[in-house]
Amino acid sequence: MSLKKSILIFVVLSLTGCAGQVADVQNPTSSPSQEVSMESDMNAGLDASNPFSKPSALPYGAPEYDKIKTEHFRPALEAGIAQHLSEIEAIANQSEAPTFDNTIVALERTGDLIARALPVFDNLSNAYTSDEIQAIETELSPKFAAYSDAIYLNEKLYGRIAALYNRRDTLGLDAESLRLLEIIHRDFVRAGARLNPEQKAEIQAINSELSGLETKISQNILSEMKSSAVVVDSREELAGLSGEEIADAAALAESKGLNGKYMLGLQNTSIQPVLSKLSNRELRKKIHEASIVRGMRGNEADNRSNIARVLQLKARKAEILGYDSPAAYQLEVQMAKNVDAVNAMLSSMVPAARESLAREAAQLQEMIDAEGGGFTLEAYDWMYYAEKLRKSKYQFDEAEIKPYFELNNVITKGVFYAAEKLYGLKFVERHDFPVYDPDVRVWEVFNEDGTAVGLFYGDYYARENKRGGAWMSEYVNQSHLKNTKPVILNQINISKPGSGPTLLTLDEVTTLFHEFGHALHGLLSDVTYPEFSGTNVARDFVEFPSQFNEVWALWPEVLDNYAVHYESGEKIPAELVEKIRAAGKFNQGYMTVEYLGAAMLDQAWFQYNAQTLPEITPDNFESLEKSNLARVNLDIPTTPPRYRTAYFNHLFASHYDAMYYSYIWSEVLDADAEHWFKEHGLTRENGQHLRDSVLSRGNTADSMTLYRNFTGGEPSSEYLLIRRGLK
Repeated sequence: MSLKKSILIFVVLSLTGCAGQVADVQNPTSSPSQEVSMESDMNAGLDASNPFSKPSALPYGAPEYDKIKTEHFRPALEAGIAQHLSEIEAIANQSEAPTFDNTIVALERTGDLIARALPVFDNLSNAYTSDEIQAIETELSPKFAAYSDAIYLNEKLYGRIAALYNRRDTLGLDAESLRLLEIIHRDFVRAGARLNPEQKAEIQAINSELSGLETKISQNILSEMKSSAVVVDSREELAGLSGEEIADAAALAESKGLNGKYMLGLQNTSIQPVLSKLSNRELRKKIHEASIVRGMRGNEADNRSNIARVLQLKARKAEILGYDSPAAYQLEVQMAKNVDAVNAMLSSMVPAARESLAREAAQLQEMIDAEGGGFTLEAYDWMYYAEKLRKSKYQFDEAEIKPYFELNNVITKGVFYAAEKLYGLKFVERHDFPVYDPDVRVWEVFNEDGTAVGLFYGDYYARENKRGGAWMSEYVNQSHLKNTKPVILNQINISKPGSGPTLLTLDEVTTLFHEFGHALHGLLSDVTYPEFSGTNVARDFVEFPSQFNEVWALWPEVLDNYAVHYESGEKIPAELVEKIRAAGKFNQGYMTVEYLGAAMLDQAWFQYNAQTLPEITPDNFESLEKSNLARVNLDIPTTPPRYRTAYFNHLFASHYDAMYYSYIWSEVLDADAEHWFKEHGLTRENGQHLRDSVLSRGNTADSMTLYRNFTGGEPSSEYLLIRRGLK
């Protein structure tokens, strides 16, 4: 999940709820907060011709992409900031004594204009960017940082919140409302509301500089991914690729004016997937070397100095706020709570993962030697020989299974089918909603009784102007307070074939199920306040619904429904399914080590504090990264971390700093929950239990409490170790 909140608006989005307004909702006028919102909406200073100047006329408040143009964003975002700050001032300066309704509920009702414009801009800046959009992002990022600070460092506003918090036990609040007050108070304190004026000024300066740096780092990562594509002179060098893949490489080269040549694009990971197919070792080496030096090439997109400055600023910010390190600051509000818990969990997996890795490396070296290779296994050899070994050991390859994984079948008869079986959902494709690209698809989602749930958008294909990876985002959050239903988007990066059906790898199938797990978390939300809606939960819990949803990809009943040959219609053979399952634990030492490398590198950088952070320069950047890995016994030449520091988008552009561990933390919950379903069965009743106890609850209760309510006990890591073949 990604859940990227670009241009440092993460906290602002949680405050506004990122919720647009359903077109047919009537604006009640019974409270001061609603009057503030209406008045400021009329005086936002935005031209009426701008499509963001009023709520979308489309059902569910869906974005009006047939009207929205790039030039609409800057004035809409600037007016949205001004409107929201005006609303905040009205709440902070009202003469009435603070009440839960005129202060806390009032805050939840603010920000309609920014909440209409910002999610659309955020989506396009990630999935359909342009020079113009990037220029707006760069220009406005400091303004968004100042905007956030103007809210969270507002003394009068905090005074009202603190007054309510101090007598919270006397207010007669229901559980969700009490938690809202506590969370908002906590977030203001963590943002610096209690600091003295000098400290607040320094925090504001840090936030402004961080915002610009993080925008620049994100843009650099995308730029480096595009500019590092490898040019290949001859078709012969591409031995191992399919005819379709070679044609795609030729088309990419032609689009760059390199007629007669071939070009292989890169993904934003250290090890490139194409390495598993190319038999030409020199080309593999060339691709790998191009991949792992991104962001460290001394060009305009070099990220080393930017990242060094981010680390310095975050260490100083943590110090001002009274925390031992940036990691300590981040983890305080997660399920893990502290760095010791994260360090213990990650380090406990290293010995078993390394033992498995050593066995796997020995097997691959044996294969190389048996073929008379005459060389030692390198990082760029691993995936190629692992794939050969997998084919030899399990007697199948991706080409054999892809015909059974046609994209539309996987979506409608796999992903949607599982959601119907578990949660009673129905999906009706709509072709009348405007979209920003012809390949984007839209479905209206209903409960089994016919009541509307919301809208789901799927953008499945890779584009040059789309960042790598896969993620979920929201145009509209569910909220009973604002009477809004969710409008959710999944972004995937599947290579679009030049012609014919889109056939998927098993990894791509798994990704579709994963991201739809995030979508379900948003779609099934059933909360009062936008603050708590959907995926607005602890970062190390947000991946639980998504990783758990991957379980259904190979669940017998679900697989039997969608895995049919795209030409013959025949179901995937049982013996092939058994081979896939048997191969599930293959290469898990490698996969675990490359993940742990990234997760522990993340912790190393953000567990430094202002006193211990070393001087970081372009000259020592790589050696420091190497020493950070060596300290945790993960400096392994054959197995680089999944992301090296210079292109680690999660940490330096997506606010996952000190929280990349959350994927494996959530996977412990996911494996434990899978065991629960194996014991209790894939039934509508059990799906409703998960929906009621977790997916609908958002952040209305502590994450571990929600999980215990589902399974009835504490999660056990035993099932994850068994699943990965490490136990």
